[in-house]
Amino acid sequence: MKRDELLERLFPQGIELAASSAEFFAGGARVGAASVAVVGTANAAELGVDLLLRISEFVLQTLRRHPGRAIVMLLDTQGQRLRRREELLGLNGYMAHLAKVLEVARQRGHRILSLVYGQAVSGGYLTTGMMADAAYALADAEIKVMNLPAMARITKIPLPRLEALAQESPVFSPGVENYHRMGHLAQIWQGDLAARLLEALEGPPEPPGDHRMLRGQQRGGRTSALGVAQAVAGAVVGDASTAR
Repeated sequence: MKRDELLERLFPQGIELAASSAEFFAGGARVGAASVAVVGTANAAELGVDLLLRISEFVLQTLRRHPGRAIVMLLDTQGQRLRRREELLGLNGYMAHLAKVLEVARQRGHRILSLVYGQAVSGGYLTTGMMADAAYALADAEIKVMNLPAMARITKIPLPRLEALAQESPVFSPGVENYHRMGHLAQIWQGDLAARLLEALEGPPEPPGDHRMLRGQQRGGRTSALGVAQAVAGAVVGDASTAR
């Protein structure tokens, strides 16, 4: 779905954009009786130093000018910008900066929701949509962190073996449905997008903590992650008690 169509369907009461370019947009909109801050990327944007700073700046301005206002992130990104300039400037530091800014917003009472409406790839998604309190995606969106040929090069696992594993487990497979099964996505949105957004904002927030592993277990997408994490946490607590 294109950005203009998405904005019309999400915000039938209208949206006021304070900034808009081919790859970035930000502003405010009404959802029901409440005002929300809206920030997003478009046209499969690459997240480089400049774009990361623009998103961070908008979130910080929202903290200062509109305390407690919900932040809605709308994403279409092909990932982080892989350029010499970005690496020389320390792209990872700018990505970490945005992640920290979003965490500060959360700690100050800003509810953060993300919606993938185009594609969401690799580090461009890890430091934006994955930092939200709740992540959503349109049914025709595309989410992936690493494709299987790249995964084969990094892990040294033969591609045919990875392709076979991808048929058995969503952990190895891209796609919205697989990320939903793994517990990352709270919901996949279709139909009346304005109603879906209103429900998400007016519904009770999730209790503190990361519930993705539990959802993944319940949906059959990550059957071992929760148990392993609990076992490791228990072992760490046990070691600390013994040390004292």
